[in-house]
Amino acid sequence: MELTKDIKEKLEKLDKKYASIGQDLPAYLDGLLYANPLHYWDYTYVDTLLSLQHPKTDFPDEQIFIIYHQITELYFKLALLEVEQISNNGKKLSDDGRDMGWNDSLSAHFFVERLKRINSYFEVLTSSFGIMINGMEKEQFLKFRMSLLPSSGFQSAQYRLIEISCSHLINLTDKEQREKLKDASIEEMAHHFYWKDGAIDVKTGKKTLMLENFEKKYMAQFIQRAHQFRDKNLIAKYQQLSVEEQQNEDLIHQLRLLDLNVNVNWPLVHYKSAVRYLSSGKEDIDATGGTNWQKYLPPRFQKRIFFPELWTEEEMNNWGRQWVVKALSES
Repeated sequence: MELTKDIKEKLEKLDKKYASIGQDLPAYLDGLLYANPLHYWDYTYVDTLLSLQHPKTDFPDEQIFIIYHQITELYFKLALLEVEQISNNGKKLSDDGRDMGWNDSLSAHFFVERLKRINSYFEVLTSSFGIMINGMEKEQFLKFRMSLLPSSGFQSAQYRLIEISCSHLINLTDKEQREKLKDASIEEMAHHFYWKDGAIDVKTGKKTLMLENFEKKYMAQFIQRAHQFRDKNLIAKYQQLSVEEQQNEDLIHQLRLLDLNVNVNWPLVHYKSAVRYLSSGKEDIDATGGTNWQKYLPPRFQKRIFFPELWTEEEMNNWGRQWVVKALSES
């Protein structure tokens, strides 16, 4: 094969790349020569992936329940990857701290394109939630769910990391405490995350075991994330753009859409599912883990809004209500 100019240039670039980290290019070329071809099943670890479902009962629909939640977590990971690109101006740091990115500053175009990806992930999740609403037999669910105590989908750490990465922490606190917490530390605000009220036992007023376990495992990580993203969460990155870029209609649209996707559409499809499986007509059934789903899931109760600067007062006062009317008319 002729060593064309293009091939020579690539070899020179590879030589510089490996020389910069004290490595020998010919050794890596030997490795390429001897390496076996890559297979789809090896690259995606599909056999491992398909072995990660371990039901606690023999009810067939429990596997549906597990798989859908695993799919959800993978989409959350996709969303976090995009959020981190925005927060780091498109840069990616290698494990040894080297800059692997492309941009020195964030552009509105880059921001918009990544937001579109995140919105597409949540739209897929929301539209596919019919699997959870109508894809399981109620009788099976009400039986196998008792084997899952005290765990709950409430304990998705990735969802909390998405929230912390999107907005100023004050917007994620109990709405009744926000005025008092305006000048509080991150640690103090973290004690008043809005979602904690959703896991307080209504009868005793104490934290559920599910919430205690969740906080023990992840609270330090949430506080660390809040410190890391204090000045680079999505609303902070938006506010750091030029005045002209902040007026980009597509950018504003995508940010508002993200607010609706994460804080209205996603919790409300959960609410619709909870109504199907846990509302008995006389007395509602507690969710697994003891979450107070009736007050935790409806957005109008929590008023969690990532980007309040982008909404009118009227829109915020009616947060989530249009969805409820539409959903009830379709059910």
